[in-house]
Amino acid sequence: MSFATRCRRLAAVVVIIAACAISLTSPRAAAANDYPTRIITLVVPFAAGGPSDVIARLLAHSMSQTLGQQVIVENVAGAGGTVGAARVARAAPDGYTLLIHHLALTAAPSLYSNLSYDARTAFTPLGLVNTGPMVLVGRKTLAAQTAQELIRYFRAEGDKITMAHAGVGSNAHLCAILLTQAIGVKQVYVPYNGTGPAMNDLVTGQVDALCDQSTTAVPQITSGTVRGYIVTSSAPIDAIKEVETAPAAGLPAFDMAIWHGLYAPKDTPPAIVDKLNSALAVALADPLVVERFKAVGTAPFPTSEWSPQAHKARLLAEIERWGRLLKTAGVTPATAR
Repeated sequence: MSFATRCRRLAAVVVIIAACAISLTSPRAAAANDYPTRIITLVVPFAAGGPSDVIARLLAHSMSQTLGQQVIVENVAGAGGTVGAARVARAAPDGYTLLIHHLALTAAPSLYSNLSYDARTAFTPLGLVNTGPMVLVGRKTLAAQTAQELIRYFRAEGDKITMAHAGVGSNAHLCAILLTQAIGVKQVYVPYNGTGPAMNDLVTGQVDALCDQSTTAVPQITSGTVRGYIVTSSAPIDAIKEVETAPAAGLPAFDMAIWHGLYAPKDTPPAIVDKLNSALAVALADPLVVERFKAVGTAPFPTSEWSPQAHKARLLAEIERWGRLLKTAGVTPATAR
């Protein structure tokens, strides 16, 4: 082999080694290995004070300690949670912009014809958070005292009843649709930018009723600012055992469980996904977090469902489920509002 040939081969090896070194020290690889090095923003796609906001702040506190960097909560409300979701879908996949969302993310494709993202593919699921029932609550000045009296009142008053919700596609909106199906009478839906503002107007008597997550409904019921009527499950909530379950109220079809999940933009590096999933698992195993969940009628998912893969499977299954339910109810993007 000539000296020139040996030099050319040696040069080729040097190029390959250099390329590998560049690949290993690329910004993306380095970011994944060193992550996190700065503040992480957790987007809540609803107003401050709502149930998703409460859950987000619990997680942010725990995950900040685990990750060694502050996780701050930012409320980006609007359009039933789709404005905040769209922001995260557009964000860089570097693990510094996250999303907490509930099952409304899975109903949005059947409710909005102009979504700027595909809920099936726009996000990297990081892990499931908690699940629990909804609670139908009413203003204190309603004449109805029991679930049965409320159902009769709704059927008698019909479209005179104002039902608040947190925007098209929100849990509160979906719950109102199920209630309409269960009792056979549609109320006047009043949209807000979140259940926090909706609850405020219910407390002051500006609207008649609201179907809210137990996370924020239970404290209002126990403090006496609103009246609880129906829990959307077959099991009562310990903190409000006096509030009837849907089957006990004669509405077995009024059955709805909410759930939250944590998301990053699509194409987030696996190493970052693993770190975030691990930090989430620490939070969900924290006895203080579990106790806070239990106090408001929710619970973490079983540990067998804490993986990103389990979260992805639930996301896709729920998109299909709510597509069928809303179609059966006659709800389309043209009629959702």
